[in-house]
Amino acid sequence: MIKVAIIGLDTSHSIEFPRRMQAPDCPPDQRVPGLRAVTCLRFETPFQNKKGLDERQVQLESWGVRVTTRLEEAVADCDAIMLEINDGAYHLDYFKKVAALGKPVFLDKPLAGSLEDGRAIIQLMRKHNTRVWSGSSIPFCPELNDARSRFTEIKRAHVFGALGNAPAGDSLVWYGVHTFEMLQRIMGPGAMAVRALETENSILSVADYGAGREGIVEVNRGMWMYGGRIQGLIKNDLKVVPFACDTTYMYRDLLRQIKAFFEGGAMPVDMHTTFEGLAMMTATRQSIETGKPVKVPHPAE
Repeated sequence: MIKVAIIGLDTSHSIEFPRRMQAPDCPPDQRVPGLRAVTCLRFETPFQNKKGLDERQVQLESWGVRVTTRLEEAVADCDAIMLEINDGAYHLDYFKKVAALGKPVFLDKPLAGSLEDGRAIIQLMRKHNTRVWSGSSIPFCPELNDARSRFTEIKRAHVFGALGNAPAGDSLVWYGVHTFEMLQRIMGPGAMAVRALETENSILSVADYGAGREGIVEVNRGMWMYGGRIQGLIKNDLKVVPFACDTTYMYRDLLRQIKAFFEGGAMPVDMHTTFEGLAMMTATRQSIETGKPVKVPHPAE
């Protein structure tokens, strides 16, 4: 049994992951055995007030999770750590506190609230040789991966998803990350530049991968569906394959990836790829402001 410390209580993920680890009433097809949330560190952020935190604490305690306000207590008797904080502005600070503990870390989306913080997280990872990965749940939906697996060469992809309303920071970074990481799952790393525009209801970003390869990300306010289409070669024929994501098992499927990583497996997503996703969203914001294509920066830049 892998004992897990949950850092943060301002996100529903702090409930949904422990639910699948140990809630007595969790449906068998949603359960991920072999993990147990033992502690949770609570603190307020702009994403959750005291009343909401209190309600979540009661839920976790009913499942045997010890909730504390002391970091030392939260991480004292755990095998692995899940940073579950909605507000990306807090990610660097809390990663600093756990990076040197010698325990594997899952850093829930987004990587950070800014490129500077994202670079600092990667530098800390290298300095302490921390086993860490960061990502969101939607890119692991089986419909996307089934569609992707059919191609011998992918030339173009168009993905769409939701744009939530963040109470702090950039809503595109907070919630658009799901959709940008869908594109990355399909196209792989290597985005060179983006050109973007914003309307009343949507943000549209076009990523140039070079050599005629292109990706389109469409995030929409008030629409909570995810999907897209992939264009490329299937047995030397140019084909287009659409897909729509079923999110029924998104937490279970992501938690399975996290468990395998905690057990010593490879990170499902390289941290430099995760940084590229953050950089694509940052470049999208800059392109909206300038009306021009913007280069996608990399961690060393």
